[in-house]
Amino acid sequence: MSIRSSGRRTGAGAAALAIGASVLLVPTAAGTTHAEPLPPRPASSVDASLLHRSGTHVRARQGAPALPDDVSALSWLVADVGTGAVLAAHDAHRRLPPASTLKTLFALTALPHLPGSGRHTVTEAELDAVPDGSSTVGLSADHTYRVADLWRGVFLSSGNDAVHVLAAMNGGWDATSAQMQAKARALGARDTTVVSPDGFDAEGQASSAYDLAVFGRTGLADPAFAEYAATADAQFPGGTHADGSPTWTYGIENTNRLVTGQDGLGRYPGIIGVKNGYTSQAGFTLIAAARRDGRTLLATVMNPQWGGANAVYEEARSLLDWGFAAAGRVDPVGSLAPPAPPAAPPAAPPVVAAGAGTPDRLRVGAPMLYGLSAAFLAAVAALAGTAVLRRRRSEP
Repeated sequence: MSIRSSGRRTGAGAAALAIGASVLLVPTAAGTTHAEPLPPRPASSVDASLLHRSGTHVRARQGAPALPDDVSALSWLVADVGTGAVLAAHDAHRRLPPASTLKTLFALTALPHLPGSGRHTVTEAELDAVPDGSSTVGLSADHTYRVADLWRGVFLSSGNDAVHVLAAMNGGWDATSAQMQAKARALGARDTTVVSPDGFDAEGQASSAYDLAVFGRTGLADPAFAEYAATADAQFPGGTHADGSPTWTYGIENTNRLVTGQDGLGRYPGIIGVKNGYTSQAGFTLIAAARRDGRTLLATVMNPQWGGANAVYEEARSLLDWGFAAAGRVDPVGSLAPPAPPAAPPAAPPVVAAGAGTPDRLRVGAPMLYGLSAAFLAAVAALAGTAVLRRRRSEP
């Protein structure tokens, strides 16, 4: 009995082995993959919806300094550039006209395609499109300029003439607007609608303190952008040779008063840019960043409701001062980090074509695998059945 029982277990084991072998030999269906599952993304401790709620948001720990009480802007935000953590904000996603702070998005979009080493001869048509009332750096038609000078005209003088010329070089005004819109979405800046790349007032154009902070933070990671944004003054060509070198120059100065310290403000300690703006609809707007003791903070301020032309700088100064004093004493209320890109589909398994270097006798296709599997299973089953029959015949 024990032998018979053992023989039956052996037969069952052989059948199981045959079934296992057949499973291993069965090919996958078309379109399926064997990629390892991706690990789950770590859960964030920050409620992403918090900044979409109106009002002021800060998560202060014990001993944290109070937020400044002299900030009247309709919307503002303070963030750590290194980590992207938003330290405090007020109506961060409120959509407002951005004025020339939108030029940061223009630079993010066009600067990679238009490095400073290039040269360009300005045309009348490029300058004719500049709207009346624009700030300009003073470009002249039929003059050849180095592209680096054009970018200094954008960052320092906030020159709409330089923006129009660079946009023409970048594929045109409408194409540049579309590229800027796509860039904003890719960065997770969903409050921004681009109508006029220079930031000039246009119906429907808007951004937010959050989006402007995203643009400023992203730009500072680009050495060329960061250098232009931090430049306090420069010599600009008044006349040029054919190669773009100047025949004579005049001085231009950064319109960001925290960079220059003009009008009695004083240069902000550790300031590294980024961009200011003003229009009649937007009021005064500003993205400002500073670095101290290994930390880089950024503040955005949109449309202060009291004070004069210096109010936007004074309020940004107060917010940056608070941010540096609050180091390690507040928890984030949001993040400027861009959304994670969608996971790429796993690569399809390689297909070896006939004649690709593998001898035909070694090539095994799906029909052959199925055939081998079935044949192997049948052979093992037949052997197991024969063994059982012989044992039964030998029993007394």
